Amino acid sequence: MSKKINLGVVFGGRSAEHEVSLMSAKSIVAALDKEKYNVHLIGITHTGQWLYADNNQNALEYKTVDEQQLLATSIDFSNASAALINNSPEKRGETLAQLDVIFPVLHGPYGEDGTIQGLFELSNVAYVGCGVAASAIAMDKALAKNAFKAAGLLQMEYLVFNYHTFSSAPASIITEVEASLPYPVFIKPANMGSSIGISKAKNSSELQAGIKEAFSFDNKIVIEQAADNCAEVECAILGTSSPKASVVGEILAGKEFYDYETKYFDGKSETIIPAALPENVMKKVQEAAVVAFKAIDGSGLSRVDFFVNRTSHEIYINEVNTMPGFTPISMYSKLWQKSGIEYSSLIDQLIDIALAEHQLKMRLSSHSK
Repeated sequence: MSKKINLGVVFGGRSAEHEVSLMSAKSIVAALDKEKYNVHLIGITHTGQWLYADNNQNALEYKTVDEQQLLATSIDFSNASAALINNSPEKRGETLAQLDVIFPVLHGPYGEDGTIQGLFELSNVAYVGCGVAASAIAMDKALAKNAFKAAGLLQMEYLVFNYHTFSSAPASIITEVEASLPYPVFIKPANMGSSIGISKAKNSSELQAGIKEAFSFDNKIVIEQAADNCAEVECAILGTSSPKASVVGEILAGKEFYDYETKYFDGKSETIIPAALPENVMKKVQEAAVVAFKAIDGSGLSRVDFFVNRTSHEIYINEVNTMPGFTPISMYSKLWQKSGIEYSSLIDQLIDIALAEHQLKMRLSSHSK
């Protein structure tokens, strides 16, 4: 039998999606072929401390990494290869494990925004998912909108504000929004996922409250016209230069919009796979999803979200998620299952893509000859 792959699974993280990350990681680790992988579990606390759980899956039974008594660790890349080292006072510097590839099951800031991807690049280790630039662009809704516009994708009308501008003249911002966008509008932190910090405003008081909420999560916000009479649909992407698009699924939120609680906890949302749309419209959604993925220079995986007008069938891109929720009942995996790829096979394919992409990088020169 060929040598086992040393796989690091990183979970938790410094974002508000910490708890969701543990849910995703638990599902992935349970589905891994233990004859193929040596699994090394690495948790990151809310404050950024890295902890090593070896292959003890009990570490994924908690709601957070913070409440666990695990071994302090970090990545050592001083020898141009990635290793986990012991950071405990008694055995500081001792190598715990060599890593061939990392699956960063991290959602939101400090995990899905290019920051940890940059660390993996410095560490010279293969990793699942989009690279630094793609992750950063997709995470920042304002930057992503620029990329989508350049690619010719339709979007709802929107405005972008930073905290300094708003705090210096809040009344003028409210006036600008109301003059430019008809109610209702959505207020979103620019750099956050899982609908955290998002609210819908139908009047000025709700707009002011929503802006305050969004600015509590990020110093840049996007205010966007609501997509009325639209189906909310999603398409999963897998691959690199010639990515594949899954069947298209539709979200029925079960409340006014698809917020954090609805996505993960209250069970009110429903999914329809395939979506209740004409075949030619779903084909256009798949094509648009590939365009969006290429527009950010995506790699490995993404879930691309759209609004489709139920009357005109115009397609408006909402966002690209470069590390979407990854449990067996998450939309990304469900879309691929309906497209003929089972959960465990999907994980294997993503790891294979990561290793192949890393080999491509290794052929490049880093200095002039």
